[in-house]
Amino acid sequence: MTDTHDFQYFEVGSFSHLFRNEVNDAKHTFLMAYPCTASWSHFPNTKKYIIQDGNVEEKKVGYDKIRQKEPWKNLAVLGDDLSGIVTDTPPETLVMYWKEHFGHRYENIVQLHHETYCHDINKRDDLEKIITLFPYDHIAPDKHAVDPDKHYYLLSKTALADMGVHYPHYKVFDFSEVGLDDVEVRYDFPYLIKASHGLSGEGTYIIRNEKDLEYCLSELKLYLELKLVDAVVVSDFVKNEVQNYCVQFYVNKSGDPTLIGATNQLVSAEGVHLGGFIHYHPDNMTKFHHKVAVLSRFLRKHGYFGVVGVDILEDRDGQLHMIDANIRVNGSTPLCLQRPTLLALGKEVAKYSTDYQMEGSLDEVLVALRAYLDRKDFIILSVGQNRDNPKILDIYGIVAGETVEEMQRLEQELESKGLKLVS
Repeated sequence: MTDTHDFQYFEVGSFSHLFRNEVNDAKHTFLMAYPCTASWSHFPNTKKYIIQDGNVEEKKVGYDKIRQKEPWKNLAVLGDDLSGIVTDTPPETLVMYWKEHFGHRYENIVQLHHETYCHDINKRDDLEKIITLFPYDHIAPDKHAVDPDKHYYLLSKTALADMGVHYPHYKVFDFSEVGLDDVEVRYDFPYLIKASHGLSGEGTYIIRNEKDLEYCLSELKLYLELKLVDAVVVSDFVKNEVQNYCVQFYVNKSGDPTLIGATNQLVSAEGVHLGGFIHYHPDNMTKFHHKVAVLSRFLRKHGYFGVVGVDILEDRDGQLHMIDANIRVNGSTPLCLQRPTLLALGKEVAKYSTDYQMEGSLDEVLVALRAYLDRKDFIILSVGQNRDNPKILDIYGIVAGETVEEMQRLEQELESKGLKLVS
């Protein structure tokens, strides 16, 4: 591990390129879906590696997102050397578009049946080591590329204080030792209460008043009744925030980082991640180099290699506060991986969102947006049929331009073509 901060960016925009030096000693495969606790899952994470993805069935993340839209988004930028596991294959039309845009062959897709995929992984010798976004209860520990106990610890909101960089003060309440009534709530609003392993904003509660506190405690009570939460943190609130970053890098087994990018996060008032904005400037990550170095050394000690995304708030005094550490591929990682392609076209700014919608079939969308797709003004990462209206496609996409103003103009043009941002 080098002590200098002369870090380099990745050179080729794919997960295969990032992982290329780490996967030669075993047959590694990227499992592109999160585990979940929904009733439709044949392998719910409800035993050891619990995850907060909704405390009532109707609030849990849907099948279409867990098994289709999210994994397909990562599949789009997988590359050709690292194989990837999915339980639903994307539409052939989408794959043909990817081949044209990203230039990969997509011959390394491993499709396993949703009803048996964990059993299949455990039995198959060719699936020797599995790179996961989160540890799986039903996949054998020695099949995980990273020790699942260590990975689960690194993903916990309770681990921030161990990582060696500045963070908002917080206090941990472990439910194996205390009850919900023992959580020390505060009345000096605002502050946050976070469940240990919340997914995509679920389990994170901004407490601005007593009504918010009451709601949070009622939510945590439901999680406890389901035995789906093991700890919470009560955390200070970062005041005078001016920027919200997701700082992403790849760390290898020796602890050496490769820069991926720093996005400005788009977050709803409720804390739900809506996407990211990025400027592909070479100095975009300079201010984060020290934190990347410290975190890389920490992760090496705990046996982690792979993609990292840390959420950092900057206040008006320039102080950087790490508020979350996502030791995994992040939602906006594919946006960051467009850097070489878009810079070669003179496009320095881009925005990613999961909330684009357009009426029509995928074939019709591709025809209607053909000119923008050819120029890479718009890039489609994933699609799915809207659950409420089957005539509408939900689209995960990227808008890119030479300047912010051009990107905004392109967004308006795309809207006139029928592509709407619904968040």
